[in-house]
Amino acid sequence: MSYRNLEIWKLAREVVIEIHQMTMTLPKLEMFEQGQQIRRSVKATLVEGYDSRRYKNEFIKYLVYAHASNDETIDHLETLYETGSLTGEELFNSLTGWAGC
Repeated sequence: MSYRNLEIWKLAREVVIEIHQMTMTLPKLEMFEQGQQIRRSVKATLVEGYDSRRYKNEFIKYLVYAHASNDETIDHLETLYETGSLTGEELFNSLTGWAGC
C-alpha cells in the first residue's frame, strides 16, 4: 500500500493544487511572504508520517502535525481574505471549506 491510496492524501492533494493556483494570483509581496508559507503542504507532512507508520506513536505525531498545519493554512487564508489580498468570497469559501475538512 502507498500513501497515495489514503483518502486524506487525495483530499490534501486537491487542496494543495487549488491553493498553489490561488497564491500565484496574490499581490507580489503576499505571493512571496504569505504565499510561500501557505504553499507548504499538509500533504507532505502526511507522506512523511506515512513512512513512519510502523511506529504508531511516530505516525500519530505526524498526523497531529498535519492537523496543526491544516489549521495554520486556514488562518493564513483568513488573513489574506480579511486584508483583501485574497479576493472573491466564493474562492475563499472553497479553500477554507476544503481545508476545514
